[in-house]
Amino acid sequence: AGQGRQEEQAREEQEMPLARRDAETLCHEEPQTGNPYLEDALLRSYLRTHLPPQVLEEVHQELERFGNRLLSQVKPLGWECELNPPVFRQYDAWGQRQDQIITCSAWRRIKGIAAEEGLIAEAYERRFSSWSRLHQAVKLYLFSSFSGGFNCPLAMTDGAAKVIESLGVPGSLKSAFEHLTTRDPEKFWTSGQWMTERRGGSDVASGTETVASKQPDGTYLLHGFKWFTSAADSDVALTLARIADAEGQVKQGSSGLSLFFLRVRDEAGRLNNIQVQRLKDKLGTRQMATAELWLHGAKAELVSAEGRGVASISSMLNISRIHNVIGAVASMRRMLSLSREYASRRVAFGKLLKDHPLHMQTIARMEVQTRGAFLLLLEVVRLLGLAETNKASEQEQLLLRLLVPVAKLYTGKQASAVAIEAMESFGGQGYMEDTGLPVIVRDTLVLSIWEGTTNVLSLDVLRSLTKSQGQVMAATFSTVQ
Repeated sequence: AGQGRQEEQAREEQEMPLARRDAETLCHEEPQTGNPYLEDALLRSYLRTHLPPQVLEEVHQELERFGNRLLSQVKPLGWECELNPPVFRQYDAWGQRQDQIITCSAWRRIKGIAAEEGLIAEAYERRFSSWSRLHQAVKLYLFSSFSGGFNCPLAMTDGAAKVIESLGVPGSLKSAFEHLTTRDPEKFWTSGQWMTERRGGSDVASGTETVASKQPDGTYLLHGFKWFTSAADSDVALTLARIADAEGQVKQGSSGLSLFFLRVRDEAGRLNNIQVQRLKDKLGTRQMATAELWLHGAKAELVSAEGRGVASISSMLNISRIHNVIGAVASMRRMLSLSREYASRRVAFGKLLKDHPLHMQTIARMEVQTRGAFLLLLEVVRLLGLAETNKASEQEQLLLRLLVPVAKLYTGKQASAVAIEAMESFGGQGYMEDTGLPVIVRDTLVLSIWEGTTNVLSLDVLRSLTKSQGQVMAATFSTVQ
């Protein structure tokens, strides 16, 4: 009787119009990856090879725990950030100007997790001496592709902390430094980096129009328009401006630029004489608020020597460029991990994708590119750790100067290529928004633009050659050999 019912049901299904069959359910297996630290064989091999045994034991335990937290907490929060991007409320119901940038609760929760995990603090506590930077970079690498875009404000926060540290942590900035590097979610601040104005992106020397007027108490009031401010919900910011003299005149060019620190809001949450013009409508990184800001007498503190703003900001650019590399390599690894996992589940032409030689050759090419970028990143971070603890030789310092722009240039381009190739490995599913794959691709495309485009970085490499009279190239050749 049972067999008869099955045969009758089969006949009904054959006669049923296709649109009404169970074929509406996709018969593909969703790729499922596990703990990103435990599954990253190259990362674990690198740490075993390079870290001192005692450091390795402690770092291993922490990264395994952190990998589990990324899956259980950060990953769903990151997806929630994508589904609930920030909104801008300019006026309240009664016509009063509010200029509120409203972020979702998941974004704020990720901020708290970033503090608890010491994603900034780790680099400045230096509990592992020169290896602290590498430890921080590895955590950021694991965190980045799950973070819902929060890796960007962390990059600028790290850069701001680095600038303050390079200035010797002046007394007036001691509290700010503590807030930027704390592990307490209630006290943790993020920082913006307000450089881009209407006339310039990388060309801050001729593109910066913001004017700073000195006040009797020694502070400054800033007037100008910041065209592109990432993470506009940050607590503080570093920005460039031109100091006006007694006649109201300013000096043009890079030698007229000074660096300022400001609080975005006061203790009551009111904006510091800042008006939000609008939020940017971007291709990617939609989880993060990017805004146009008018500064109408924003109170700020001069933190560089007058006219030395560009030189003072260079340490921030170095850090944010390294964060850019971290984001690029993380995106490549995430897309590749998903592609490899999918290849072990998806059946096409009668066998799994992993059993198709041409498909595996494609994945192998992406793996080689990702590994190269990964090892370049960790070499840069290793050199940075040595430099920050005064352990770097002259050759290592020269190498670091050259490799930061080279790594950012190379990985920014490579990440886009690998992400798009990996998206293709999923076929049509790679193009579907609810898989989350297009999010990674979109967010990766900005990495060749942030912190200097390819040509700008190429010129920076040339500057490193000329200023060192070729020594950086000699150091590079020596190291490669």
